[in-house]
Amino acid sequence: MRRPSRRRRGARARIESAYFRTSLVPFGRLEQSTCDARAERPKNELARSGGETLTGHMSHYAQFCPVSRGAEIFAERWTPLILRELLNGSHRFSEIQLGLPRISRNLLTQRLSALASSGVIERRPLDRGRGYSYHLTPAGEELRPVVEGLGAWGYRWGGADLPSAQLDPVLLMWFIRRRVQVKALHRARTVVRFDFRRPRRSFWLRIEPPVVDLCFTDEGFDVELAVDADVASLTAVWLGRQRLAEAIAAGSIRLEGDEDARPLFGRWFGLSPFADGGAERILTGAGRR
Repeated sequence: MRRPSRRRRGARARIESAYFRTSLVPFGRLEQSTCDARAERPKNELARSGGETLTGHMSHYAQFCPVSRGAEIFAERWTPLILRELLNGSHRFSEIQLGLPRISRNLLTQRLSALASSGVIERRPLDRGRGYSYHLTPAGEELRPVVEGLGAWGYRWGGADLPSAQLDPVLLMWFIRRRVQVKALHRARTVVRFDFRRPRRSFWLRIEPPVVDLCFTDEGFDVELAVDADVASLTAVWLGRQRLAEAIAAGSIRLEGDEDARPLFGRWFGLSPFADGGAERILTGAGRR
């Protein structure tokens, strides 16, 4: 699997990437490294295409009930997912949009503005370049258990089927990057290539603990492990709906690479925070911090 590096690290190819320290807890706070994703300019082709546009303003139920007043802020379409991204450490516009590949830039801009006006987030000018970063206020941070609870409820009652319209390799890799268990890897650098079938699409994880980098083009580093999979099977494994060993036995996931790298895959490949009883722990209160 090893091959000579084709490029010096300083002469990097144009890539779609974001650098974060991984988190081992559900919806953990992620710290951005010194290498930043391009602000205000997501490269995801799904993010570039169409997307839903804003058709109206926030709903007003005209009720004094706290549930209705909270719903006016939280229950807008896309808002819970925007909060999910912020709670997972995405702060730049491009980072947030990578986790929401089907939202339009205009709608995301207006949703962020509405959350800022409501006091849920605050907008800060970037230290370098133009644009802003977005951060939760104390009021926004208090929505963490609400978002976690919604996810746990959806995991438990939303159905275990995976319609093809919901499968997205870009979003899956974005989630996989977040859950890499870096403590299980002891090399200074581990590069893993993910090859998806039908349609063919490749992604690379460059893991240099504590930083995990998701790349959309080959940087030329040696690859220790190649994961050949169909999107549905790898999604099911990440969600905890199917065991990794079962998917490998069925041939829907195949691991190729160094002998010491293959057994480690199951250790560092972190599952959804709702898998393996995570949803039940959240719903019963055992997962609350």
